[in-house]
Amino acid sequence: MTENKFCALILAAGKGTRMKSDLAKVLHLLEGRPLLYYSLLAARSAGAEKIIVIIGHQAPLVREEFADPGIIFVEQSPQLGTGHAVLQAKEALAEYAGLTVILCGDVPLLKPATIEILIKNHRASGAPLTVLTTYPSDPRGYGRVVQDTGRNVLKIVEERDASPAEKKIGEINTGIYCVNTSFLFAALEKITNNNKQQEYYLTDIVEVAVREGFVVRSQVAPDYVEVMGINTPEELIRASQHLRNDRKSLV
Repeated sequence: MTENKFCALILAAGKGTRMKSDLAKVLHLLEGRPLLYYSLLAARSAGAEKIIVIIGHQAPLVREEFADPGIIFVEQSPQLGTGHAVLQAKEALAEYAGLTVILCGDVPLLKPATIEILIKNHRASGAPLTVLTTYPSDPRGYGRVVQDTGRNVLKIVEERDASPAEKKIGEINTGIYCVNTSFLFAALEKITNNNKQQEYYLTDIVEVAVREGFVVRSQVAPDYVEVMGINTPEELIRASQHLRNDRKSLV
């Protein structure tokens, strides 16, 4: 049945300038494996029937490293934001009837069970879009999740656009979503790049949904470290330590 099927769409186009290296961010090694390896493993382990990877910076190198007939690579060029990145997969998902789970190629500690719970709760809610959120120890720098009293998501506000009250919100967007595929691409056609970065933000599909009378739900990842993105060499070292600790706990 189609409701039990999902496509994993992994964003892996970024350069990762804060890594202080010209190497594509998703090719940086974590415990001997490129970062993207872990996102692919989580998607497959959670049961993805289709995997699309959006690539950009050093696209030929990423294709070569992950040469696999089970992966559909889609190139984003030029890179005009996360919403624009996802839109590149429109043709590959034109006839797809399952759900789309959007993952990040630089979030290596995400567990398959978290993806499974996200999908389960998304289906149960009947919402077209569910955002995976978390509560980090310090929310500064992250997009805040603005909700009503019923925990319906109203919008996601980037730090630079947030009001003083919004900056006090502790719940942040992880960049991971479960979304009805048909809604996803209809909503992406309606977003604009009318912002300081002049980019098409994927987060803007939340406001599209709300404007059209849909409910948007959130799912909280209790361990914020699990959904931590890797942006700096220091964060790579921290992720390595967490992976080692996880392995020790399994022995």
